[in-house]
Amino acid sequence: MHNTTQLDRRDFLRVSGAGAGAAVLAGGVWSQLQAAQSRSANQKLNIACVGTANRAAANIDGVQGENIVALCDIDKTYLDRAAERFPAARTYADYRELIEAEGDRIDAVVIATADHNHAPAAIRAIRAGKHVYCEKPLTHTVHEARLLAEAAAKQGVATQLGTQIHAGDNYRRVVEIIQSGAIGDVTEAHVWVGKGWGGGERPAEGQEPPATLSWDLWLGPAPERPYYAGKYHPANWRRWWDFGQGTLGDMACHYMDLPFWALKLRHPVRCEAEGPDVHPETCPLGLIVRYEFPQREGLPPCKLTWYDGDLIPREVAGERVPANGVMFVGTEGKMYADYGNYRLFPADKFRGYQPPEPTIPRSIGHHAEWIKACKDGSPTTCNFDYSGALTEAVLLGNVAYRTGESLDWDARELKATNCPAADKYIRKEYRAGWEVA
Repeated sequence: MHNTTQLDRRDFLRVSGAGAGAAVLAGGVWSQLQAAQSRSANQKLNIACVGTANRAAANIDGVQGENIVALCDIDKTYLDRAAERFPAARTYADYRELIEAEGDRIDAVVIATADHNHAPAAIRAIRAGKHVYCEKPLTHTVHEARLLAEAAAKQGVATQLGTQIHAGDNYRRVVEIIQSGAIGDVTEAHVWVGKGWGGGERPAEGQEPPATLSWDLWLGPAPERPYYAGKYHPANWRRWWDFGQGTLGDMACHYMDLPFWALKLRHPVRCEAEGPDVHPETCPLGLIVRYEFPQREGLPPCKLTWYDGDLIPREVAGERVPANGVMFVGTEGKMYADYGNYRLFPADKFRGYQPPEPTIPRSIGHHAEWIKACKDGSPTTCNFDYSGALTEAVLLGNVAYRTGESLDWDARELKATNCPAADKYIRKEYRAGWEVA
């Protein structure tokens, strides 16, 4: 903080993002901070956006009321299109260059790239003292998720994972009903998504990338490989272990978020998976993952099962179900839920059921929540502590699948105590210049 008699805008944003740390300020500086807080809602953030098209474009829409001052994309076609919307924004192809060059000109960074670039971009932004909004899954590996959560806590920055459904009213009502005990003690949860990101073989030969695509920057931390049209960029990267985590990585942070929230889950103690034979290059077209969670906050142990692709169930706990959803199984009943609806079973027992009065406030919007947190230090509901643990559990499912073992999981040490072979999937190596450590 500058040693002056007036707290400037950037000092305020940096201090207020630290939340509780601001409470130790005293005397005149504390008075200045209070004055700055009273004006904060009218002070716009200077935001840099890493990724500008597809999901990234939706995130830009979510923060466009602030000052979009820098844009980054490895695809010049996308970058030029975004620059037309924000002609005053400075443009980059390399997010490392953006974060270094922008310095104190930016307050926050929005990251929406392929999964393998999430952590390298986010860790650089966090360590530069920037608030970060990052698309799901938070990271490409279990270790990266822990690293980002710890770095964000150390730096005191505001963070949010792009699980936009978390802001919906229905998720809040489901959490309240489950936590009210309407279906008793929940000992099982089932989560499924009828989508299949997987399959395919690496092309035997490569192609010359388009002049508008910085292929080496797209690869970033991943091992080098030739470009091939339609195989990786712009969407099919989710199929490949080097870049994505299949359907589990794509969708589980959205759907597993609900039981994590409602049942206060955090780290499993055991994880196993089944699916087709493991392919060295591409993710499976269908997967089943079984997690076991211990007692927590007075709640009983719970088993959670994930299904995706061509292995989703048609019936769960005796009830016919659609292609996507969550089923809670309790000692006094069952509850199906998705992003917009819920149903309680047995239907006769719950006919006329009146849910408890709402206790979880309505969201001001997923992006708005993060923007407010950047300005005044208020909490976000999908900060990297919560969403980091969620991402760790999600990605552990693919570790179990790729090892073919039932993993005894030591979350504190990030170690499968019975399976040394899991280490190479929990962590990974990076190309020089892209390290995450």
